[in-house]
Amino acid sequence: MKIAFVGKGGSGKTTLSSLFIRHLATTGAPVIAVDADINQHLGPALGLDEAEAAALPALGERLPLIKEYLRGSNPRIASAEQMIKTTPPGEGSRLLRVREDNPVYDACARPVELDGDVVRLMVTGPFTDADLGVACYHSKTGAVELCLNHLVDGRGEYVVVDMTAGSDSFASGMFTRFDITFLVAEPTRKGVSVYRQYKEYARDFGVTLKVVGNKVQGQDDLDFLRAEVGDDLLVTVGHSDWVRALEKGRPPRFALLEDVNRRALHRMRTAVDATYELRDPGRYTRQMVHFHLKNAQSWGNERTGADLAAQVDPAFVLGESAVAAV
Repeated sequence: MKIAFVGKGGSGKTTLSSLFIRHLATTGAPVIAVDADINQHLGPALGLDEAEAAALPALGERLPLIKEYLRGSNPRIASAEQMIKTTPPGEGSRLLRVREDNPVYDACARPVELDGDVVRLMVTGPFTDADLGVACYHSKTGAVELCLNHLVDGRGEYVVVDMTAGSDSFASGMFTRFDITFLVAEPTRKGVSVYRQYKEYARDFGVTLKVVGNKVQGQDDLDFLRAEVGDDLLVTVGHSDWVRALEKGRPPRFALLEDVNRRALHRMRTAVDATYELRDPGRYTRQMVHFHLKNAQSWGNERTGADLAAQVDPAFVLGESAVAAV
């Protein structure tokens, strides 16, 4: 199951995504955690110190390896250089699976221990001095989109992505790559403005969107969120002494998380698992192709755009048939 956490900057989406990752890990479920935010905070939120977080390998710096592995023997892609962030898989492509070992995970993922449980953590990598003024951050998050396009996951397997702030994910088709999107919203006008924007942009793409109210301090906050987001409000989270201790660098055992917040995380997982039956491989693939062809059409060089469009294999549908094909 693929899960995205979005919200305005400072809403607490990284904290909520890290708590959800910990919750999944305590059940023994296989989890891949991905930090796709421009501000790299997921590692520290999972308990890494500053030096450990800085040493994590960056997906954006390993794009040649990722592309070379994923293209496999796909005859429609002559070289790794021809792949872009939206390139879909085809016959001969290699797919990623949550439970396996492969060269992409070897190079880009690191195990993180959480009270005896282990998750794989992958990060896009921070902006560097060399990027300033010449690079777009989507060149880094593109590595995440490429991996998601080639990922096959099943029931009880989880990929949790901490996304960029606001509605920035709409700069690509990555917002359609998830079974469910949790939008973390504070009970303020600014907090719900991102929800309205996200809801509007995602309206025609079948995105399952649920709001997690954060920093909710009383009935008035709850009433405000219910009035603003309606039935999309799934659950609310309030003050947490456990989170405060984590932010001070002294996280207690996760078993000591407050019961009310533990119940909220359980309800979120129930919502995630319920989306498995709603999966539509055909729509998933059509959307992947749609955004890739839009990318191809946007290229100023007509020949390059035609080459990108030729990467699409109309006979290839991501799902069990695709697994068999590769």
